[in-house]
Amino acid sequence: MKKVLFLLYGIICYCIFFGTILYAIGFVGNLFVPKSIDSAPQTSLLSAVLINASLLLLFALQHSMMARPAFKHRWTMIIPEPLERSTYVLLASLCLIFLMWQWQPMGGIVWKVENPAFKAILSIAYLSGWSIVFTSTFLINHFDLFGLRQVWLYFTGRPYTALPFRLPLFYKMVRHPLYLGFLIAFWSASTMTVAHLLFAILTTGYILVAIQFEERDLVAHFGEQYRRYKRWVPMLIPFLRWLKR
Repeated sequence: MKKVLFLLYGIICYCIFFGTILYAIGFVGNLFVPKSIDSAPQTSLLSAVLINASLLLLFALQHSMMARPAFKHRWTMIIPEPLERSTYVLLASLCLIFLMWQWQPMGGIVWKVENPAFKAILSIAYLSGWSIVFTSTFLINHFDLFGLRQVWLYFTGRPYTALPFRLPLFYKMVRHPLYLGFLIAFWSASTMTVAHLLFAILTTGYILVAIQFEERDLVAHFGEQYRRYKRWVPMLIPFLRWLKR
């Protein structure tokens, strides 16, 4: 019964994540959702900036702190190890839901692209960014990243094994294609409002900081293998080292 409950918990957490990320695509891109990043402003500019920055900070702290090995070690003294990743995914999804629910649109246009061809290019870039995000998760192991592999292994009575160091497709071009996909999506706006610009700037800053912590953990885990990878593959800009030659 315990194994069934763990598996069910993992599946529920994954479904909440999947619904949340689909809504987030609509939220950031102003597509098919009742409230988006650029809905009608309802409060003062200063209040909106403070609220939105606080929401993004909350998400960043949860997302980054709970991913650290030291936190995981202590957390698994409370949460069963097979459920650690699913719980992380659930809490990250809840933080993102809270962010989108409480987000305060601000109005004001920073730039607006009128040319239909350029607008189409930006729309394609936006969807391509999200496609890179999803593809990157499957390249490394989508189901491990979002906790389903862990609960499935527990359900089938097999021990968890860490993923090996591999460099499939995008990972040969940049070390963090998933983050690159987010950046492409967040900045590909034909109409860049003040709210969207704040979101793009703060999430970019978070990504650049998060990469430093993540790479420190990866070096600790994979050692010289990852150090060599860092020397030869750019962090976010494809072919950067080739262009410098």
